Amino acid sequence: MFSFFKKKSSTTADETAQPPADAAPEPSSGQQVPQPDPSSKGSKGWLRNPFASRDTADDGAEPVPAPATPAAHAVTVVQEPQAKPEAPASEGDRKGWMDRLKAGLRKTGTSISTIFTGTKIDDALYEELEDALLMADTGVKATNHLLQDLKQRVKNSKTTDPAAVKALLADALADLLKPLEKPLAIGEHTPTVIMVAGVNGAGKTTSIGKLTKHLADHGESVLLAAADTFRAAAREQLGVWATRNTVEIVSQDGGDPAAVSFDAVSAGRARGKDVVLVDTAGRLPTQLHLMEELKKIKRVVTKADASAPHEVLLVIDGNTGQNALNQVKAFDEALQLTGLIVTKLDGTAKGGVLAAIAQEKPIPVYFIGVGEKVEDLETFNAREFAQALLA
Repeated sequence: MFSFFKKKSSTTADETAQPPADAAPEPSSGQQVPQPDPSSKGSKGWLRNPFASRDTADDGAEPVPAPATPAAHAVTVVQEPQAKPEAPASEGDRKGWMDRLKAGLRKTGTSISTIFTGTKIDDALYEELEDALLMADTGVKATNHLLQDLKQRVKNSKTTDPAAVKALLADALADLLKPLEKPLAIGEHTPTVIMVAGVNGAGKTTSIGKLTKHLADHGESVLLAAADTFRAAAREQLGVWATRNTVEIVSQDGGDPAAVSFDAVSAGRARGKDVVLVDTAGRLPTQLHLMEELKKIKRVVTKADASAPHEVLLVIDGNTGQNALNQVKAFDEALQLTGLIVTKLDGTAKGGVLAAIAQEKPIPVYFIGVGEKVEDLETFNAREFAQALLA
């Protein structure tokens, strides 16, 4: 199921950018490749992306040998994809996504739904529900909010059927999660620079690859920045996605991540790319020196394009429950996050963490992943999530 957001009018990209003091000067990128005529680009439409995958821990794609290049910064160029007309989401696509979402959230939802199989609405039911919500890592604050909201809804509706209470809980959860629902806008800036961070194993590089596919499938020209420069597997994995999706990638073996990011943003501006996706190295928020490196990447990207990065996304693993909330808080303090991608919700009984995020740190959730395939990573919809969880 694809949905789309309207592209806003683009700003004119500066053809040149001066390297910052704390970034390595941009080396020559090797072989020159003729650039496509910008006037031949197809028109772009609205972009809403579902992707897929139970984002496997950054090692989901099969590694391939990195091509040897004489240049310090290897710029791999593949034929640019033609813009494709966007097809509206069909009812079949929507039903297919809901089926996958329900299946993916079953581990979390089952323990909650079984509370409503009794015959009475009493204190015992609410106590069991409280325990189930806490076990799903909904968090104390969000759990208390949901219980109070639910009791008020039951009182107002005068319902006496426990099954009806489950539907009211779905409504309460959807309302709580609604502030997290926001589309990822592409097109206000040329290029739109998206910086992606996350802890090791959250599925960051895989998520970037899936996002790249959906962007390319909808006619967006993408440039990837392999700023995880010290982990060969990450560069190779991103290279696989670049080859599959026929997009360009800026990569360097063992170099400065900030310099690679600067080169990529500068190249994206000069070549009129729609999107530059910057893949950063996985790290824990307690690794202070690595968090400082992330801050440096963000500063250097801003020197390449004063308005960038336009999005700073954090990929979090749904299996980590309340620890995911702690990651959101720590990375937001360092980078001022604009959005989240929540992966691996199909492998956890802790999917309630989205309610905790909504209650304590309501940063938009752009995408959620509940499976291995590209179509299993979808844009987040509060109502769909609540209904699938309590199906």
